[in-house]
Amino acid sequence: MLRRLTLALMATAVASISAQQRTEPTGQVKSDQVFQTSVEVVNVTATVTDPDGRLVGDLERDAFTIHENGQEQEITQFYRGRVPVSLGIVLDVSDSMRGRRMDDARFALERFVSELLEPTDEVFLVAFNHAPELLAPWTTPPGDIGRPLDDVRPFGGTAIYDAMEEAIPRFRDRAHQRAAILLISDGSDTASDANVRDIKRQLRRSDAFVYAIAIDDEEKRAINDRVNEFTLMEMTDESGGYTEVVHSIDDLGPATARIAAELNQQYMLGYTPVDPPDNRFRAIRVRIKGGTYTVRARKGYTAIPFEERRNTDR
Repeated sequence: MLRRLTLALMATAVASISAQQRTEPTGQVKSDQVFQTSVEVVNVTATVTDPDGRLVGDLERDAFTIHENGQEQEITQFYRGRVPVSLGIVLDVSDSMRGRRMDDARFALERFVSELLEPTDEVFLVAFNHAPELLAPWTTPPGDIGRPLDDVRPFGGTAIYDAMEEAIPRFRDRAHQRAAILLISDGSDTASDANVRDIKRQLRRSDAFVYAIAIDDEEKRAINDRVNEFTLMEMTDESGGYTEVVHSIDDLGPATARIAAELNQQYMLGYTPVDPPDNRFRAIRVRIKGGTYTVRARKGYTAIPFEERRNTDR
């Protein structure tokens, strides 16, 4: 069963994906999929846009360059096109989400997992108020997640960082190489034991990229309870995702649709670093040769020795 394989943290012994990789909804691996785990490969998911912000999905390998700590790297793995994704959804169910907000959030997420993701993707759902709770484990196809929010009654404070700390380790036991987190919240963190530095540190040891949708409507609230988009951007921008601020719960559905569209047009790049892992942060820069395109990808990773990673995953 593919689900039992732990695939590719950033700079881990990871899978080499054949050009025809697909996973059946049952979790079985088709015969045209090949995994190789004998080399250290740094995997980078890249999103490319043109000057008008439109997604670009038809570039070839030779269009890209990758530098690690300023040194150009040979791109040894390249995939263009839709590949399955392991996606963790982290949803705010604190007191401020009561009433219509919760109803609209349920509707938007049900449409997202049932209509906008692919049957080969997998998802989990963590809800949080002053504490996180796993409402649905890894599920394939995503539409089979059911209606885990039906019995949720929003209350309590907002512990965004504790929820992220709950979500990130779950990617050690995912089915697919590409990994992402979708965080949805309508307030600032008021209850976490963890902080944004803790989450950034963990993301540098993972290869999951993060999207955040911040619901910041015009309703009058205390300034320390409003969405802090700049703190969310500290997590999303470094990972290769982005933060979008919406000013009405009505905009939540279109915002998730834009994320689904991006997941359909990303590039997966891989390279083998010259220097061995040393537990230090290494900066990554991905660029397009001779064009006006913009690339969004993770800005770096912590190079963890294989033995240390293996012991951590046990």
